[in-house]
This record gives sequence, structure tokens and C-alpha cells, in this order.
Amino acid sequence: MSDSPLVQIKAYADPDRAAQMAAYHKVDRPYLGVPNPVLNDLTKSWRQQMDVDARIALADHLWQTNIHEARLAAAKLLTQARIRPDQAVWDLLQSWLPDFDAWAVADHASMAMQKRLWADPSRLDQVENWTTSDHMWTRRAALVATLPWTKQNHPKPEDLQCRDRILGWAAGYVPDRDWFIQKAVAWWLRDLSKHDPDRVRAFLASHADAMKPFARKEAGKYLKDQLE
Repeated sequence: MSDSPLVQIKAYADPDRAAQMAAYHKVDRPYLGVPNPVLNDLTKSWRQQMDVDARIALADHLWQTNIHEARLAAAKLLTQARIRPDQAVWDLLQSWLPDFDAWAVADHASMAMQKRLWADPSRLDQVENWTTSDHMWTRRAALVATLPWTKQNHPKPEDLQCRDRILGWAAGYVPDRDWFIQKAVAWWLRDLSKHDPDRVRAFLASHADAMKPFARKEAGKYLKDQLE
């Protein structure tokens, strides 16, 4: 690379867009105004040029800058289905959890986590610990990072066990009034309803009355017998 990755990101900075992003995300950190497609192209190029250890080091560096686009790029660098070995990647991703403070950053990192959890479902034992965290964004990440278990049309028995386990976490979240937690529960159920509507109906039959109305409606979006 002729320029450092951070210099490459900053080359696309747009002050007007940065101001709009700061107002939208409402989190006090530096914004450059770089669009996601640009970050996608840059990180794809870096992944092709770097081995796993170099990518981990770069992702750690970019994350520590606290720049919005740098944190997104850090997550994108580590979002890949096949990474071997990947324990150091998983460890780094987990180390970021306390820093989650906004949905865009948290969701990008959670997408990287999805790949590592799908590669090694035994890591759900660690994710279960997130569900009792005092940090709302960590609790939320337990659902966003496990979204792959909502998507199979023909899940294996072990995947159904994971699915039911995560639904148990979601049930435990129902009394939580935080909007982002309710939204995450609804998101998980909504996505699952496309592939396993009966499980979602059963969940809603037990818990819909305790969910916030918007979350109940979102969860049943694709069910013909949606509970109002």
C-alpha cells in the first residue's frame, strides 16, 4: 500500500456529509463523511493484500482511532466466512463489545461476529454471558450476532437447538423496556418468521402481551395471523 489505510479512508472525506452523519448518529466521535461503498472497496482490497495477522493488527488500530468510518472499516476487515485460524479474530471482536455505543458501529461488528459464531457454534456459550451484561449494547449484540440461526429453511437438529436457545435469550429480554433491546427481539423474530413461522407464533403467543407494541408488530410483520 502506498498510503496507510487511514490516509486512504481520509482521502474520501466529505465535511458536509460528515456533519450530517454526526447529527444522524448522535454519538460524539469523529466523522469523516465517507460512504459505505467506498469503505467496502477499500477493505476488500486490504483483505486481498494481507494475511490474517496483519488484518487483525490493522483492525485493532483502526478501531482504536474511534473514528466512525475507521471502526466500520475495522469490522469489515474481519467480516469473512472463512478465516483460519480465527480465534484471535474472535477475541478481538469480543474485546470491542464495551465500546459499542451506536447501532451502525455495533451492527457492523456484529456482522463480523456472525461469521465467527457460525464457524464455531460452541462460542454461543460465551455469547450467553453477554445476555446478562449491564451494558445494553452487549446484550443487544447477543441477538444481532446470532441472526444466522434465523435463516435456515432446513436446519439440522443442532441448529434447532441453537435456535431454541437464542429464543430463550430473547424471551428473557422481553421485560427490558429499552427500545434497542425490543427492536433486536423483534428483528430476530421477524427474520425467523420467514423460515420458521411456527416458532415465532409460539413465542408471540407466550410473550406478545409483554412486548412493546412496535416490537410486537415488527415481529409479526410476515405472519398472516399477526398478533396486534
